[in-house]
Amino acid sequence: MTRLAASLCLLCIGGLMTACADKPLAPIEDRGRAGTSKVEQRYTVLRGDTLFSIAFRYGLDFRRLAAANTIPAPYTIFPGQKLRLAEANPPSVVKLLPTAAPNTTPSVVAKAAVKKVPVTTTSRPLVKPSAVSTTASAKTSSTPSKPTARVSNTNVDVGSWRWPVSGKVVRRFETNLHKGIDISGKRGDAVLATAGGSVVYAGSGIAGYGLMLIVRHNDEYLSAYGHNDALFVDEGDVVRDGQKIAERGSSGTDSVKLHFEIRRRGRPVDPLQLLPKR
Repeated sequence: MTRLAASLCLLCIGGLMTACADKPLAPIEDRGRAGTSKVEQRYTVLRGDTLFSIAFRYGLDFRRLAAANTIPAPYTIFPGQKLRLAEANPPSVVKLLPTAAPNTTPSVVAKAAVKKVPVTTTSRPLVKPSAVSTTASAKTSSTPSKPTARVSNTNVDVGSWRWPVSGKVVRRFETNLHKGIDISGKRGDAVLATAGGSVVYAGSGIAGYGLMLIVRHNDEYLSAYGHNDALFVDEGDVVRDGQKIAERGSSGTDSVKLHFEIRRRGRPVDPLQLLPKR
């Protein structure tokens, strides 16, 4: 083998090793195209997942994901269920399933025993970081007999948005890079619902967000609140504009802050374009 051929061979091997060493970034930060360019073909539902959390993780419109898998409202899914993701990725043409009537009673789900308390500024939290497992193994189940989530069908016409916390914006929304804004503040500060809606995810199963909440406001908009120290609402709860839903913390990160996102039809949008100027 000539010296030139040997050099080329070493360069190819080095390139392959570098490529293999690359690790995907957490969903909270995406250096690829915003949206679903990296969507996997299929996803196996884990205990604790909701259809909304899966759609959020992959940047999908929850209605498209439901339609692609023929899942009607209230969008009940089961551990072990296989979901097709690629078909839900726009511009895939799927007929959106009709939303259930507002009076439809969602399925009730067996969850870990949690004592409900009135949601006030002095309430005890429903969930603390130590009470939430962050490992996939803790979420898997060999008996997919019960649905993983219950979802209220509340649709709220969001006329205006409120700031979820006070504090300085220490990191702004960046297209194709940072999917929301980070707001600094004190540990234990009240986190408020930016608008009325229903809680569609509460937990720590989405990498990079720590203990988080996702609130569905209507068929277009979701809001997300990450890095909390405690949650004061649970999946299926209806929340009002300005209600305390969590306490600011540092779960899943190295500093105290709230990571806040607004998503329209599954895609992240700049919250500063919707929140009131201050």
